[in-house]
Amino acid sequence: MVRFGIVGFGLHAEKRMMPAFSMAKKCQAVALSRRTMEKAKQSSAKWSIPLAFDSAEALARSPEVDAVFVTTPNYCHIQDVLTVIAAGKPVLCEKPLAMSAAECKQMVEAASKASVPFGVAHIFRFEDSVNKIRDRIAAGQIGKPIFARSEFSFPGNADHPREWLHDMSVAGGGPIVDIGVHCIDTLRYILQDEVVKVSATAMHDQLSGPMEAAAALLLEFSRGTLATVNVSFRAAYRSPLEIVGTDGTLFAMDGLNVERPITLQLIREREVIDSETVSNASAYAIMLDSFADSIEGKSSYRAPAEQGWRNQEILDAAYRSLQNGSTETVLQVK
Repeated sequence: MVRFGIVGFGLHAEKRMMPAFSMAKKCQAVALSRRTMEKAKQSSAKWSIPLAFDSAEALARSPEVDAVFVTTPNYCHIQDVLTVIAAGKPVLCEKPLAMSAAECKQMVEAASKASVPFGVAHIFRFEDSVNKIRDRIAAGQIGKPIFARSEFSFPGNADHPREWLHDMSVAGGGPIVDIGVHCIDTLRYILQDEVVKVSATAMHDQLSGPMEAAAALLLEFSRGTLATVNVSFRAAYRSPLEIVGTDGTLFAMDGLNVERPITLQLIREREVIDSETVSNASAYAIMLDSFADSIEGKSSYRAPAEQGWRNQEILDAAYRSLQNGSTETVLQVK
């Protein structure tokens, strides 16, 4: 069993990661850190996690920790990841990987120099619904993909438990960076193609201030597919995913959802010719076990940190587009 320490044990760790560790077969949570020892010990007792720390460095240097999962707010990622790398421990980091592509580059290069496994927690790469769509596209079921659509909304209002969600210095942006990165990564993954250009427009309101409250992105892929990404902190929770090809359409009403069964539809000539219901309930456990396997050299991890860097280049280009009112070229990561 790979022994994980969780840096930044907060809402995400409690809601998603601890249930995932309970289902995981190849790893377990043995340590956590929070900003104060008092809070760390409270969480440690609540979740029966043996080791409690008040810093990423102390956790990463513990001989009883094999790997570290960084779940701190976005602005902390670079320092926390570099701290773990300096301790020589494999590190899995929540999305978005950093606040900028320059930070991503620094992190990836540091991990490479230290020969430390480094992954990003792009959970939807581990969903059954997403992988079924990816496989069906690769098998040619809809022909050449012409249009793609991924949307993600949830009510991220002032009372949201992640209080830092509306602080630009902590989050780095609004729904584009928080959930848009999910949509972008999922489209890149299922199309097995790269975004070369992006244009963006956004809506602001009194709560969002300088950050966007909702946004629409147009992505141009290298093989010609045009994709739209719509994200919002104001609409009800929804995550439709649709790929339209020359010979048909693949559609899932809640394609990016881990909480309930997902129905995938293959549509031709306006008729549903095939329907399949799958569950994404074990996606987080699959992700953790996959990273554990990669640490032990048993398999490759399907979301290495370079993928997070590539997504960040797209996010950076989207924000340049908002500022400049123009279509921006995406710098390609080699």
